[in-house]
Amino acid sequence: MTVRPVTDMPRRPESTIPRKNRLRALDGLRLIAALMVAAYHYGGRGGEVTGAWGGSAAHQFPTLHSYFAYGCLGVQVFFVISGFVICMSGWGRPLKSFFASRASRLLPAYWAAVLIVSAVFALPMVAYKALSPSDTLVNLTMLQQPLGVDRVLGVCWTLWAEVRFYALFALCVVLPGASRRRVILFCAGWTLAAAIAQGARMPLLDIVLMPEYAPFFVGGVGLHLVHRDRRDVYAWGIVAVSFLIGQHYAVRSLWNASDPHAFAQRSSTGIVLVVAFGFVAVAAIALGLLNRADWRWLTVAGALTYPFYLVHEHLGWVVIHALHITLGLPSAVTFGLTVVSMLLLAWLLNRFVEKPLTPRLRAALAGARAR
Repeated sequence: MTVRPVTDMPRRPESTIPRKNRLRALDGLRLIAALMVAAYHYGGRGGEVTGAWGGSAAHQFPTLHSYFAYGCLGVQVFFVISGFVICMSGWGRPLKSFFASRASRLLPAYWAAVLIVSAVFALPMVAYKALSPSDTLVNLTMLQQPLGVDRVLGVCWTLWAEVRFYALFALCVVLPGASRRRVILFCAGWTLAAAIAQGARMPLLDIVLMPEYAPFFVGGVGLHLVHRDRRDVYAWGIVAVSFLIGQHYAVRSLWNASDPHAFAQRSSTGIVLVVAFGFVAVAAIALGLLNRADWRWLTVAGALTYPFYLVHEHLGWVVIHALHITLGLPSAVTFGLTVVSMLLLAWLLNRFVEKPLTPRLRAALAGARAR
């Protein structure tokens, strides 16, 4: 009797392979991170929002504004989540499929947000300055920052960081084929290269390797390795080193306790705790500790997070001014209604832009052939 080698065993059709359950708790964490950023933009900083309130947000929220000031760290939480998700979605996927998935996820809502904000800011009754048509068109490429063009969306600098991460991961992991060994080498190599770039102080290396944000992306990738095997010592080592370096960069860039002119005083301890929250929350999801948080509404929340994140800041100024200055509503009511209105707009973008366009764009990019 001939024993058939394992490599010759018939493969199960893809349709019969059970799909992994969606990590709905990750969707919930996305929404928490987005609301953190919104709290920062509405009540934890100065700038244009001061004009929307008719005065400093510190006067609108005498107690909460010092807590809202930590909301900017929601971006770092997003980056950890992104590292986890991109490693998960890129594993076993060909490069073209990976590119199609990322482009179709980012672009439809982004294009719509750029056009909507540009149109609203161009209205005569809106006091905020609209960009020129030329600059607005450049913004549609997501390359406005390296090209030195003003941004339509204040938050789009984070998308430029995401795009660079996608490119690095695609070239180093997806293109040659994802494996545990290759992912570990990617994490170790990027961490070391980012540290060298920081020491070298060369602008080109900073642009490519992003020393300030690399630890959060790498930490998320390491947590996906933990999700695959919780006993993976190398994965835990990647997560630990990433947290230690990441909190250093966060404290260095955000700790302003020594600045008497700072809008809100953040403590270094508070910054470290918020960064730790991001890592611990994703770790809890990776380990399955939050599997019971499997409510369907979390999927909806996750779907609304990206369009909400795109539109909430600049359009939020317009809504805050209309509710607080024009209608005279109290600060707390204005804050709540602004968040709700931005979530409603996010739902409209998801329903009428993302749902119809994302699958079509993905199919078009995945099926296109290079000539």
